[in-house]
Amino acid sequence: MGKNGSGKSTFSKFYGYLSPKLTMLNMDPKFLDRNVNEGFSGGEKKRNEILQLAVLEADLAILDEIDSGLDVDALQDVAKAVNGLLTSKNAVLMITHYRRLLDSIKPTYVHIMENGRIVKTGNASLAKQLEEGGYRAITDV
Repeated sequence: MGKNGSGKSTFSKFYGYLSPKLTMLNMDPKFLDRNVNEGFSGGEKKRNEILQLAVLEADLAILDEIDSGLDVDALQDVAKAVNGLLTSKNAVLMITHYRRLLDSIKPTYVHIMENGRIVKTGNASLAKQLEEGGYRAITDV
């Protein structure tokens, strides 16, 4: 492996950058020896997606149903990682059908969509109201 002039290989530097991100997601470093998403469980795929997001340090991330197919432990790991990625300089748009994700990742805003249009905007309590009373609870308000 080539050197980058500092005496450390590029791989060693990258691994040093990647290692804390693996830890944050509770991922075994052996995942790095596998092809992307090849033979991964649903939870492993989600963790891998969040790992990629962490490496890219995106200004805006759109996370579509990151809670689908996750067991309770994997959901907590993913939520912890997403919370760890949030800064005042980036944004995450999460799309979910279930409030359980919002118990772990506290949203600034909740937007309710129906037929492709935002019909209501509020804080996290809006998601609770929707879950408890259905769409009627938010459209009758």
